[in-house]
Amino acid sequence: MPEDDRKDSLLKWDERFRSEGCVLGTNPSAYLIENMNTIISLAPGRRAVDIACGEGRNSIYLAKQGFQVVGLDISEAGLAKGRQWMEQEGVQIDFRLVNLETYQFTESYDLVINCNFLLRDLIPKSVAALSPGGIMVFDTLLDSPYVPTTHKKEFLLQPGELVRIFQGFPGAILVQEERLHDQMPTAKLIFRKK
Repeated sequence: MPEDDRKDSLLKWDERFRSEGCVLGTNPSAYLIENMNTIISLAPGRRAVDIACGEGRNSIYLAKQGFQVVGLDISEAGLAKGRQWMEQEGVQIDFRLVNLETYQFTESYDLVINCNFLLRDLIPKSVAALSPGGIMVFDTLLDSPYVPTTHKKEFLLQPGELVRIFQGFPGAILVQEERLHDQMPTAKLIFRKK
């Protein structure tokens, strides 16, 4: 992404996160909740990273489930809200301000979650950051006629794309689905690294 586009994106997210309410609400991803028992039973440990964590709704949920969480995001405004919320909830999360377009993982994780975010070049890096047997949960927007026109096509998965991407990695796709007719169409996947 050109530097001007990145700055525009940062300003857009900072402005959204400065609003009084939580942009995506206070509830964690429903898909994450639905699959938490499976995730806990399969994850080889309790180190997790939340990619594009925003205000921290999923990070806080994971911390309450006993995970040691790192939350990554480009927006200081979002992370500031996350830190405040974290303190109110009495959990500990390592929130980090990063540019995910250039980010390099230097640690391994037992769980990687990626919700409502798509940066295709980051997917192989995320999988590489998984420890053996580690779990990746992916849940993001899918291109369909039902997606609002405010979303740029390059930030939307195409039908079947998520499965094609993950079939190229050593491991197994445990669950996958595409919800084309939801209010916000999404592709969802749970992957376990070999």
